[in-house]
Amino acid sequence: MAHILEGQVTINGKDIWKEYGVFLTEEKNGGRDNINAILAPSKVKDHVGVDIRELNGKKYSENLTVTNQEREVTLRFALYAKTKSEWMSRYQAFIGMLKSGDNGWLNVQFPTLGITLKMFYVSGSQFRSLTYLWNEGVQAGKFNITFKEPSPTI
Repeated sequence: MAHILEGQVTINGKDIWKEYGVFLTEEKNGGRDNINAILAPSKVKDHVGVDIRELNGKKYSENLTVTNQEREVTLRFALYAKTKSEWMSRYQAFIGMLKSGDNGWLNVQFPTLGITLKMFYVSGSQFRSLTYLWNEGVQAGKFNITFKEPSPTI
C-alpha cells in the first residue's frame, strides 16, 4: 500500500503518508469529493457599480479587474496504523501539525496535479472510526478537515 500512497500529498514538505500514516480518501468507492474540492474555482469579488436613478441598470468601469475571494477547501483524510497507541500518536501529531503549521500556514502540495495550495486550518468534522479503538490491533479512521485559502490559485 505504501508505494501507492507515498508522495500523493505533502504538507509543508512532509509526505503525510510516510510521516503520519494519513492519506486522502473518499466517502464511497469511486467518489471524487477531494478532487472536486481541490479544483473548485473560487468566487470573484463583487464589482462596484453606481446606480444612477436617471439611467437604466448600473454603471461599471470600462475595465473590470477580476480578483478572487478567499475560499474554503474541505478534504477527507483517513489514518491507518498497526496499533492503537501508534494510531492515537499519529492522529494527535497530524491534527497538531495542521493546527500549528509553519506560523499557522500550510503549503499543501498535490504533486500528481502540479498544484500547491497555501492554506490554514479552520476545523475538523465528521470523524468516523473504521475500527474499534478500544481494542488493540490495526486501527483506521476517517475525518474531514476544512482549510481556508485566502489567496486562491484557481
